[in-house]
Amino acid sequence: MNNQVLRLKKPITINGTNVNSVEYNTDEITAQQFAEADSRKMRASGSKGGNLSGAVELDYGLHLYLGFAAIIAVNPSYDIVDLERIKGPDVMGVMKIGRNFTLGSVAKSTAGDSEEPSETMQEPSIPQSQT
Repeated sequence: MNNQVLRLKKPITINGTNVNSVEYNTDEITAQQFAEADSRKMRASGSKGGNLSGAVELDYGLHLYLGFAAIIAVNPSYDIVDLERIKGPDVMGVMKIGRNFTLGSVAKSTAGDSEEPSETMQEPSIPQSQT
């Protein structure tokens, strides 16, 4: 198992225990959990029209709930209601887990959350006009 750990800046209480970090594994997200994440995202946002962003890679609410799914996948005693108590910068940490899941292998190569690009991008060339 490739479990990773998210350290919480603001601990939460789950099942009577103070939790400072949570393990997660996006490889363990099931199809049912994916669909449930989308459904919960829509309920939380009040959306009845589905994904208004047009692309899963830009659906930040879904990313959050996919992050919750990755946590629950390796912590089955946790409930989504427990994780919805996460707040502050930890919300962004969970959202990044889901975002990286939706980006697939691109995210795995930049898992360090570095702001630096992971590969050199070639500058576009502009053909010179003939005079």
